[in-house]
Amino acid sequence: MDAGLIAPHGGTLVNAQAGQERNKILTPMAQGLFDIILNDRQTCDLELIACGALSPLQGFMTRIDYEAVLDRMSLADGTFWPMPVCLDVDEKTGERLEVGQSLALRDQEGFLLAVLHLEDLWPVDKEREANKIFGIADPAHYGFAYLMNNMGRYYLGGKIELINMPVNYDFKQLRLTPQEVRYNIRKLGWQRVAGLVTRSPLHRPHVEMTLATMREIRANLLVMPVVGITRAEDYDYYTRVRCYRSITGYYPPDSVMVSLLPFKLREAGPREALLQAIIAKNYGATHFIVGPQQASPPSLSDGTAFYEPNQAKDLAMAMEDRLGLKVVTVDEMVYCPSEDKFCFEPDCPPGTQSVSMSNEELRLRIRTGRKIPEWASYPEVIRELRRAFPPPRKQGITVFLTGLSGAGKSTIAKILYARFMEIGDRPVTLLDGDIVRRNLSSELGFSKEHRDINVRRIGYVASEITKNRGIAICAPIAPYAQTRLDVRREIERYGGFIEVFVSTPLEVCELRDRKGMYAKARAGLIQGFTGVDDPYMEPVAPEIKVDTTNLTPEEAAQEILLFMGHKGYI
Repeated sequence: MDAGLIAPHGGTLVNAQAGQERNKILTPMAQGLFDIILNDRQTCDLELIACGALSPLQGFMTRIDYEAVLDRMSLADGTFWPMPVCLDVDEKTGERLEVGQSLALRDQEGFLLAVLHLEDLWPVDKEREANKIFGIADPAHYGFAYLMNNMGRYYLGGKIELINMPVNYDFKQLRLTPQEVRYNIRKLGWQRVAGLVTRSPLHRPHVEMTLATMREIRANLLVMPVVGITRAEDYDYYTRVRCYRSITGYYPPDSVMVSLLPFKLREAGPREALLQAIIAKNYGATHFIVGPQQASPPSLSDGTAFYEPNQAKDLAMAMEDRLGLKVVTVDEMVYCPSEDKFCFEPDCPPGTQSVSMSNEELRLRIRTGRKIPEWASYPEVIRELRRAFPPPRKQGITVFLTGLSGAGKSTIAKILYARFMEIGDRPVTLLDGDIVRRNLSSELGFSKEHRDINVRRIGYVASEITKNRGIAICAPIAPYAQTRLDVRREIERYGGFIEVFVSTPLEVCELRDRKGMYAKARAGLIQGFTGVDDPYMEPVAPEIKVDTTNLTPEEAAQEILLFMGHKGYI
């Protein structure tokens, strides 16, 4: 058996070859089981359970463990544990299942990964979980929004029988199991290991921070980059991993190890920092580095943070004995130009000027093509980031027009299409609402669910165009704010996104009703028509707002082009 797949809690997991053979035996049986198709987050959780990163969990939590975690930060047997790890399903699926069933857990392509022996299922109280885990009820909080809008209404719990580990084709030398990392630590003779879980590239202040920490506690460094699912606005993990590999030469020889972590961030701040510490301990860390705003969402646009700066550090220190490893808290690392050196912010000599740059600011500079100061990062890292995110003039971009039927979206979109084709430096695709309905969504109706599906399809196609450095012009009604936000997040992973709110009032749109749709809706012949008996949620902060009541489509298109020119896209 492959030693790298022995579960640390004492059980054994099937290795790759044995898994393939076993799959031949179990597949006919599994075909008679109820299938659960795992999403990316659930696949990450399964992989971490299977490889022992979430030891002592041997499956997804049952309700008794879940309740104990919410109330006491422990499993039912008293083992310290800060975060739920449950398998969520939608309400329809939850109502069809019964305790005692065995369920086939499959990836998105239908490949059998594991069998879940269902020991428990229950409807989840999302509001209670959000209050306990996040301590916040704000739609701008990524973890809260995901729980409330994306997760199913039922949780499933029970042990898993692993058939095949999820398949990863990239960076195989860096995809190490906890046992493989612990073996390498012993082989290198490391006695103290500082674990660092990160979702951002390591720039100069981060490297200086880790070097200072390594000197202070006389430890080596285990870097665990999150390569599961991060925020949409984060750099893709391929880019980030290339950055991690490029900076290892700035550390002393044989003092740093990189092991990729297939983890889905919850962004639960203090509680998630504790879970990350447990994972690092399972990988062999003796110390865990906790910084300001560890595992937290980014601050709001006005600078307001969701958690206090030291909240995660204070909780981790308070739970150090229960975690079973040393917690190392660090402050922000700043640069002192007059001294030409880095230091932790509280340690700066009185009267010394210091400068710093947040990850968000640095990422914004990369995306907008602005200069990065030499003290902020390394040439190798900047080179990788600029490869992934060239200046705006060379990026892909989506122009997303939204507004009521008859507002003028389609005409403006056609004008923009013609102007971009005249420029001719990037491929251009027009995704008008009616065109998409005929060619991509002809089977859909006009229920809220179907409208969401239609807009998400448009968003997916636009994201692929943007990823490949093209221009996508979208002109759906897109009445629902959350769906528009999800589309924005998806597209901004790859390039620019400009939301244009065509704010033409309803009464003007009705006067332009060439198709007679508003008249039919007023007469009750059409149900759920946006603006009549179904709401349109106006964008709160679009990049551009145009009202075509007293503005020609050409003038509206010119406003958009001027904005794009100002931002450097054209």
